[in-house]
Amino acid sequence: MTTTTQNTDTKFYNWKNYRCAYEFSPGNNPDAPPLLLVHPIGVGLSGKFWQRFCREWTTTGQPNPIYNPDLLGCGDSDMPRIAYNPADWAEQLLHFITTVVQKPVILVVQGALFPVAIKLVHLPNAANWVRGLVLSGPPPWPLMTSERPKWRQKLIWNLFFDAPAGNGFYRYAGTAKFLRNFSIRQLFADSQDVDGEWLEMLQLGAKNLASRYAVFSFLAGFWRENYQEDIARITQPTLVVMGEKASSISREGKQETPEERLADYLKTLPNGQGIKIPKRNVLPYESPGEFVAVVAPFVAAL
Repeated sequence: MTTTTQNTDTKFYNWKNYRCAYEFSPGNNPDAPPLLLVHPIGVGLSGKFWQRFCREWTTTGQPNPIYNPDLLGCGDSDMPRIAYNPADWAEQLLHFITTVVQKPVILVVQGALFPVAIKLVHLPNAANWVRGLVLSGPPPWPLMTSERPKWRQKLIWNLFFDAPAGNGFYRYAGTAKFLRNFSIRQLFADSQDVDGEWLEMLQLGAKNLASRYAVFSFLAGFWRENYQEDIARITQPTLVVMGEKASSISREGKQETPEERLADYLKTLPNGQGIKIPKRNVLPYESPGEFVAVVAPFVAAL
């Protein structure tokens, strides 16, 4: 496949007639298995979420190339007005792996995008394209093992998110005040880590109001189903990295401790290992040094 570049960092490819963006870092060894980063979904979020991780990975001399795509509906990728679900993004990423990367990858997945990785590894012919997984702060176990009714998801989408009220809410959610308060309350362990770089990234990403459809799809719960059996069928080596102060945005996981969450994942993953590191829910941004320090040995062992 031929790709074109907008600048030295951003490249593009086509999937289902959509133009999708990604960034590539060559690493020190082109023969090392590449990392494929899966960014979280949220107001203003895109592949730029991984910039601190990528800088730390390069600065510490890690050999692996990095592919950092923007999911459809996010960043520099096209943003159609559709309801997104994990299966859509999984198909997009498998297409990206097979046509752009063209070799097996190690998935590094942030937070509640773990369902995308689950759908991806279980797609037909996908098993040979994923060598391992790194889960950064995956969702509370109760959220991953309980299904939200489909009618409720569609009702929330139609009545609020795909309506004028949703437009107004997204404008408010893109303000510095909202983003700072939400980040302190739900994402970061320390308020001083919610810095200008973080807020500027989110505000810039939220300026394109078409980015709200991916965010609203997530908030409507289109990702919610019982994944327990599918998690138990993941045969690839999987590293679960949990924040020492990990918390839940949803009430279903409020009573769960980080230790309990980690234990539930490791009980279910056939080939899993886990570790806790400092901070809370956005570890590659809060603790890039500590995150790279535990991911690099796992990746090297693969």
